[in-house]
Amino acid sequence: MKKIIASIFLASVIAGAFSGCGSTVSSSSGAENSVYDSQSSSGASHEPIKLVVWHETTPEIGELLQKEFDKLKPDIEVEVVKKEKMTESLKLAGDSGEPDMYFFAHDKIGTFAQMEIIAPVTDFISKDDLADMLPMTVEAATYQNQVYQAPIFFETTMFLYNKALMKQIPKTTEELYNYAKENTKDGVYGFLEQHSTAYYVAAWMHSFGGYIINENAEPGLNLSGTMEAVEYHKKFVEYMPIDGDYQTLSTLFLEGKAHSIIAGPWLIPNAKEKGIDIGIASMPTIDETGKPLMSYSGVQGISVMKSAESKKEAVAAALKQILKPETGIDFAKAMGSAPANSKCYNDSDVSGNEIIMNLKQNAENAKPMPNVPEMDVMWTVTENMLTSVNKNNDDIKTECEKAQKEAFEKIEAMK
Repeated sequence: MKKIIASIFLASVIAGAFSGCGSTVSSSSGAENSVYDSQSSSGASHEPIKLVVWHETTPEIGELLQKEFDKLKPDIEVEVVKKEKMTESLKLAGDSGEPDMYFFAHDKIGTFAQMEIIAPVTDFISKDDLADMLPMTVEAATYQNQVYQAPIFFETTMFLYNKALMKQIPKTTEELYNYAKENTKDGVYGFLEQHSTAYYVAAWMHSFGGYIINENAEPGLNLSGTMEAVEYHKKFVEYMPIDGDYQTLSTLFLEGKAHSIIAGPWLIPNAKEKGIDIGIASMPTIDETGKPLMSYSGVQGISVMKSAESKKEAVAAALKQILKPETGIDFAKAMGSAPANSKCYNDSDVSGNEIIMNLKQNAENAKPMPNVPEMDVMWTVTENMLTSVNKNNDDIKTECEKAQKEAFEKIEAMK
């Protein structure tokens, strides 16, 4: 799951594509409405309102955030601070007064909301301010009917292939299965995937109507759709390395020993460095259900601490700034990330980027990673089940029922 954040390192892939290109959306020079308009008109002097924003990502992201927030000067001064071990740091911060906001993935929203240390962003801005966001990104930010994040960009998995090896792209999973069967030989594989990793197999579950856990924190490991997906998916595993871990599979693909792979965009720069002519295609459709593989997605954005409620106008201005199309475009150009704001795709540089547009296409079917606190125990439970089925050849129904029981026990122990 954590590898998803690595997709921000796509600058090396798209830098050439963006070089010298102009945006069709002009940059904003500052906040739309100063929080000091009334004071300024009367000539009164004032000190700027100061906000602190934490992040734990790369220096490049920190710089991009700082650049956007600097547009709020002189009325509002935002300091972007890198913080290690964000989850633990935020839990300790509580209502201490710092940070005011933070930049992070959406999947911990439920945990922080339950702790009552974050506030819905709609306490500061209106739902209309989120109207241009892709629906999936707002869904990811929503916990118990409250929106807790202003989304900036998202990631999900992709179907990648080696153009020198795969000449015809499978449109359906049966075509993909037959291709893997015919082309897996002599140490070369037709298709690779982390077959026993919950993050990847969830895509197959969703396409059969199953799930690991839903928005109500109800495990779904023994649902008929989940078990059907695991059973159908298992036949693909026969034509993959038994361990199925990231290091093994990515190495095979980067060495030209795999025709195709489902992976994140983080693999693309490495493939290009290795001289692989990499192709990007739509996710194949499950023949039986007529639905494409529906991967998990991760959304990155800004959330607000409850302790910042005393700075409501300044926080509102900061959120509105980060939601502007210009912000998403700047991130796309610098990092190769797929913007959450739908208006960003009117920009020629964004719409002309193959990686970003494939991510956007996949987002139409992607399912946000569950943001309920109970998901924390589901990763291990699900992967233990998948290991038993795919690597030990244990009975699917028995293992799914056992995993479901274990999930309920672990969730109950959290209370």
